[in-house]
Amino acid sequence: MKILSLVLALLALAVVASHDVPSPEQYWNNKLPNTPMPKVVQEILPSELLEEKSTSVNVGGGGVNVNTGKGKPGGTAVNVGKGGVHVNTGKGKAGGGTHVNVGGKGVGVNTGKGKPGDGTHVNVGGKGGGVSVNTGHKGKPVHVNVSPFRYNYAATENQIHDDPNVALFFLEKDMHPGATMTLHFTETTEKPTFLPYQISQSIPFSSNKLPEILNKFSVKPGTEKAETMKNTIKECEAPSILGEEKYCATSLESMIDFTTSKLGKIDKAVSTEVEKQTPKQKYTVTAGVERMGGEKTVVCHKQNYAYAVFYCHKSETTRAYMVPLKGADGTKAKAVAVCHTDTSAWNPKHLAFQVLKVKPGTVPICHFLPQDHIVWVPK
Repeated sequence: MKILSLVLALLALAVVASHDVPSPEQYWNNKLPNTPMPKVVQEILPSELLEEKSTSVNVGGGGVNVNTGKGKPGGTAVNVGKGGVHVNTGKGKAGGGTHVNVGGKGVGVNTGKGKPGDGTHVNVGGKGGGVSVNTGHKGKPVHVNVSPFRYNYAATENQIHDDPNVALFFLEKDMHPGATMTLHFTETTEKPTFLPYQISQSIPFSSNKLPEILNKFSVKPGTEKAETMKNTIKECEAPSILGEEKYCATSLESMIDFTTSKLGKIDKAVSTEVEKQTPKQKYTVTAGVERMGGEKTVVCHKQNYAYAVFYCHKSETTRAYMVPLKGADGTKAKAVAVCHTDTSAWNPKHLAFQVLKVKPGTVPICHFLPQDHIVWVPK
């Protein structure tokens, strides 16, 4: 959600300016100085809008001023000072563009065009605190299902027939140059940003606080979006399967902390990258399949939620690979594959067993990671 990204970028700037707290990007560089940041992480940093678009920054007695409007009305202006933060990206017309205020009464964002109910309205802070988001009448429906990367869940009939992730599962013996697979790497258009750690810690993330959470984000109970958020929290609270340690990271900092606590020094953090978005098509494995590390990894799966949440789990019975692929239309991809050498504790009705026609614990099962998932490999 672009507006939420804008708000969080402002909040991150305000936190750093006011409390000398490292930004999530700085935290990454401090903790993982020799580990390149994957594209999926770069795209959802809370400070990305300011870092990419700012042309001038002034810090003085009045706080921080950023202006990307090139001196013309209608640009983007950000002010962080004694009065808080003010952003206006409108085009000089009343009710147009984006308006953000962060001050004693919290953060307000309005992207409507002067019509009641239009656009997006976000409030952070103010009475009651927290964050509220309303996308008006333009919100797209969110489909709720169980992720195929939860190994203790059984697949539904609809998931087997309709889930695009079905094609991501394959057998390790089939991962060799010349092998072909029909795949559809999809990239979500909505990319909720990370919350800075300090803000993520102030927002509840538990089933018993669901009514409060939905209220903070202006999500109506019983809607698809509410069920999606409920399902994500439920999955995060579910017990781990035998041999795995799991954790849901609600900030980049907490994801780094969990991963380094389980793996020690990190060699690589990688995600699948596709040259361009294409329809479902046949891909051929090309030369250069690379195994990364040993059998101990942490894999983090992006969740459907109001802000960036990653379901991370550590396993010592996995093998990670970087697999070069070439599509029928010439599109190149570098796909991250994870192979599980022990599936005996998985649900027998898991999607992978039904698709591949094998039984738990018999053969290694592999799957490609979608573009918004990350595999962490230790040194």
